[in-house]
Amino acid sequence: MGRLFGTDGARGVANRELTCELALNIGRAAAMVLTENKKNDTPKVLIGKDTRISSDMLEGALTAGLCSIGVDVVLLGAIPTPAVAYLIRQYHADAGIMISASHNQFQDNGIKLFSGEGYKLPDRLEEQIESIVLDGSKPFAVPEGAGIGRVCHAEHAAEEYINHVIESVPERFDGIRVAIDCSNGSASTTAEKLFTRLGAECFMLADKPDGININDGCGSTHLEMLQKYVREHDVQLGVAFDGDADRCLAVDENGNIVDGDMIIAACAKDLAERGKLHKNMVVGTIMSNMGLSCFCADNHLGFVAADVGDRYVLEEMLRNGYNFGGEQSGHVIFLDYSTTGDGQMTAAQLISLVCRKNKKLSEIVACMTKYPQALRNVLVTQEGKENLKTNEVIQRKTAEVTELLGSDGRILVRPSGTEKIVRVMLEGLDEKKIKQLADETAALIKQTIGSE
Repeated sequence: MGRLFGTDGARGVANRELTCELALNIGRAAAMVLTENKKNDTPKVLIGKDTRISSDMLEGALTAGLCSIGVDVVLLGAIPTPAVAYLIRQYHADAGIMISASHNQFQDNGIKLFSGEGYKLPDRLEEQIESIVLDGSKPFAVPEGAGIGRVCHAEHAAEEYINHVIESVPERFDGIRVAIDCSNGSASTTAEKLFTRLGAECFMLADKPDGININDGCGSTHLEMLQKYVREHDVQLGVAFDGDADRCLAVDENGNIVDGDMIIAACAKDLAERGKLHKNMVVGTIMSNMGLSCFCADNHLGFVAADVGDRYVLEEMLRNGYNFGGEQSGHVIFLDYSTTGDGQMTAAQLISLVCRKNKKLSEIVACMTKYPQALRNVLVTQEGKENLKTNEVIQRKTAEVTELLGSDGRILVRPSGTEKIVRVMLEGLDEKKIKQLADETAALIKQTIGSE
């Protein structure tokens, strides 16, 4: 992780850490780095945003920064992150920017950058942008007169994205009743129209954003409302997105959670059966449940674990010619259709599978057996987060737990890429044991490097 960008863009409390001045300079630096090999006589960059109150403010600052370097800006409005990635190539743009802090609370916001191919930026390009913004490694190239960039609005951006997702689905959803939790975020602008046009009867939840209710007790990180709705109403399944709709989790007909690993297993099995899984390989992450790798082994599929973050999953896929992978958190990449994690694409493919197999969702995801897993998040100081890997007390505890679990489990201690949090994850056959060890390890981390 860099000084400015984490695993999913630059994030912070809007107007305190992520200021207008910083956004302005990120726009300027991004314009210089991302348009060096421009597609157009005048470089063009797309900007999308989620529904949080600060997104308009940051959109203005980024727009000003880009235009001041001579870049034309196309404003997409409130739209999912994967829509930005898709439309970059459709609009022949040189780059794209999404303003969102994903699943974070409304006070936070973030800036995600995409290349002209629709991919999240590799570390080396983010480091170049960081160097310009933080170190002044290059002076801003500021044109005058006719060289200043212009701004326009893409009136049909959401509709074009919806059409794209629909074209990826071979089946109609007629007769399917689905509950959809939009997290009061970007999916609120697209989900109902998308799934209704596919033929589903949609029951919408958390689809009325007001700028401050994004991710507030709803969405893929707060599934309780969706679970309750599915249990109390006659629907076959529920799907939930996060604030910028690049991830999806589901709920089966009984109200049980279907996480990203389970979705990946079910879809990988289907893709392999249809001869559409390149090299019969699945890409997960080091946080993927052990049950996913066991599922792959049992079904004669290869499995590789990338670092955490859908950008690293994507890099592994591109490097080796794979076309499917994702994260337990619900970032799933169908590379044949999308260059990044896409929540609504994932939901559409999953519902399509339910229709094609004519089975209940619970039956479809039963192909994978989850190992008991305990996850603890510990608030830490920034210094503690940065020095986690060299802290001898924590390293000794990790080694001790690893020895206790043996080959029947594992422990993973890692800093969050987007928050001042250390994540402690344990898996094993004995659920009581791993919960106890997770609590012990989390308590030690809090005592050693925890924040007040």
